[in-house]
Amino acid sequence: MEMLNAGIAAWPRASMAVIGSSLGGFYATWVAQQAHCPSVLLNPAVDPGRDLARHIGDQTSWHDPAEHFYFAPEFVDELRALDVQSQPPAARQLAIIAKGDEVLDWREMLARYPQAQVTLLEGGDHGLSDFARHLPDVARFLRLA
Repeated sequence: MEMLNAGIAAWPRASMAVIGSSLGGFYATWVAQQAHCPSVLLNPAVDPGRDLARHIGDQTSWHDPAEHFYFAPEFVDELRALDVQSQPPAARQLAIIAKGDEVLDWREMLARYPQAQVTLLEGGDHGLSDFARHLPDVARFLRLA
């Protein structure tokens, strides 16, 4: 997150927004809280510290099983330190949540973002394979359209 903060340090706070999916949604929630900017959260991870604790050790990449990485125990603590659930959102949030998400529980996502504008999809999947369909709503939320 230090690298991320350095990377966005010069971004214009008044016009910036963040978008993140899955674990990226968790990170986007943290960035939006720090930067006081709107966020779009796509099937966001709610408690990755809890969920990823059981995956400590050598892992394979979800997108490429031939790619390996090591998930260290201290990563769980780092994720828990980034959790801003106890704080009210610093800016507007849009959460697009698919009930058909095969990785994360949609009920937890919905409960985690009670103040967000929510698009709750019947069916769908974790990757939001129909994301292009939602782009006009995202653009309106971000005041780009």
